[in-house]
Amino acid sequence: MKQLIVAFLSLGLILGFSFDSFNNAEAASKVKTYKNCSALNKDYPGGVARSSSVKNKGGKTKYKPYVSKALYDANKKLDRDKDFIACER
Repeated sequence: MKQLIVAFLSLGLILGFSFDSFNNAEAASKVKTYKNCSALNKDYPGGVARSSSVKNKGGKTKYKPYVSKALYDANKKLDRDKDFIACER
């Protein structure tokens, strides 16, 4: 009886972890990509930064960038000066 309970608990843990990793992969694939900076700046006026510790190389900016690694990675092509902030204004 004890072995049966342990087997069911183990099976529940294994299934729980596998569904959790499936949901994380699905959520990561739903990141929006933008055609150009005008489209990205409509949703994120300050652009998108890869992390909160990056510094702007281009000088003064008017808005603070939104920080999201997944969103930046999906729109990396829009970062012309390669400072890890896409479409900063």
